[in-house]
Amino acid sequence: MFDLEKSGCENRYFYQTNCSDIYSLTFIDPLMQRIAESELIINNRGAIYHLDVRPEELAENIITVGDPDRVSEISKHFDVVEVKRQHREFVTHTGRVGKKRISVVSTGIGPDNIDIVLNELDALVNIDFESRTVKPNLTALNIIRVGTSGSLQADIPVDSFVASTHGLGLDNLLNYYRLEHNEQEIQLLQSFVTHTQLHGQISHPYISLASASLLKNFVNGFHQGITVTCPGFYGPQGRILRLGIKNPELIDRLTQFSFGPHRISNFEMETSAIYGLGKLLGHHCLSLSAIVANRIAKEFSKDSAATIESLIKKTLENISAS
Repeated sequence: MFDLEKSGCENRYFYQTNCSDIYSLTFIDPLMQRIAESELIINNRGAIYHLDVRPEELAENIITVGDPDRVSEISKHFDVVEVKRQHREFVTHTGRVGKKRISVVSTGIGPDNIDIVLNELDALVNIDFESRTVKPNLTALNIIRVGTSGSLQADIPVDSFVASTHGLGLDNLLNYYRLEHNEQEIQLLQSFVTHTQLHGQISHPYISLASASLLKNFVNGFHQGITVTCPGFYGPQGRILRLGIKNPELIDRLTQFSFGPHRISNFEMETSAIYGLGKLLGHHCLSLSAIVANRIAKEFSKDSAATIESLIKKTLENISAS
């Protein structure tokens, strides 16, 4: 019989072995544990399974986009493109803007895809593919989402930009991981659940902060606020076509919610997953949104492509200057 238990040291575990009534303790280091082929899938090219990217093909500055076609809309601004990879909806271009090496990666839509992309980006820099063990010295990536979103405030109009201070998840993804909240976050979530009347009927919300080191570079020209992440585009975001929805008052309650200086600015389908996984994995994450719809004014951008292009240029300028 073997029981894996955590010891008093943060990153060490031990096996307790019962042999002829004599108990022995054998310490093991998780960094030295080999990750099985079924858990970390590496293809014949030596690339990670879904992204089809090798470790040397990834930069430490990363822009994620939902739409695979948007990758080339960003990399067209690169001074040079070194790598182009594609597998399914996951497209990766790596190149340089000035002295900064940058990768653009498409995630597809939704938090389930973010689970794939964030874990595989981390594996590319923090797991030794030869030994299949975690590296002793970890790399913190800079990950910036550039996407579209719907405003939940009348004073955040279409064709404006939002830098998300928090990602608040209604998608349940981070409930599969050991995400711990501090006291202020617990109070905010309790207030949010009470105000929105969710009470576990839809999800158990979670929240994570943006990276302060990245957020400080995106102040001028950006609204800021809590971004709510939904697991779908229609019912989860309060849209009614032919199906009735469980919580028809949700949009109004999201708009009216506040906690101290914080209010909900917008919602979309990836931010909370990026922030939550980024926090757990030790990466710096930020979500930037082009507002293409205002759900309060019932308006949609007349030229969303131009708005997104403007956000792309701002993002690349700020990354290359930082």
